[in-house]
Amino acid sequence: MKKYTYSAKESDNAGKWYVIDAQGLVLGRLASKIAHRIRGKHNPLFTPHVDTGDNIVVVNADKIVLTGRKMDQKKYYRHSGYTGGLTTTTARELMAKKPEDVIRFAVKGMLPKNRLGKKLIKKLKVYTGSDHPHAAQQPEVLEF
Repeated sequence: MKKYTYSAKESDNAGKWYVIDAQGLVLGRLASKIAHRIRGKHNPLFTPHVDTGDNIVVVNADKIVLTGRKMDQKKYYRHSGYTGGLTTTTARELMAKKPEDVIRFAVKGMLPKNRLGKKLIKKLKVYTGSDHPHAAQQPEVLEF
């Protein structure tokens, strides 16, 4: 009897779509569950080097919760490439300008830092309001 470990292929992934309402959810807990789904770790066919995850649509991104004093103490950094070009933004400022990016950055930090991670982050769609343009994919509601 031949025993081997099955390695999933890209074509084995069904790629379901899910909608998550982020209203009142804590950022880190939400991001970790989203990353788990996007990576495909819930799937019995999970293979580390293959995309076996689902597509996630997050609505009401502007209504997430950060615990403690993270709104003022958590900082996001970006660099222009020039000397002294480091720019810092607090979570409060980012929530006021682009609340979608707060969730996107949190999930991106939990995905692999390679070509697969760049491909996986594209499966996350984040919107501030309760409407999204992905009704044609017939996404299922995912409750946490």
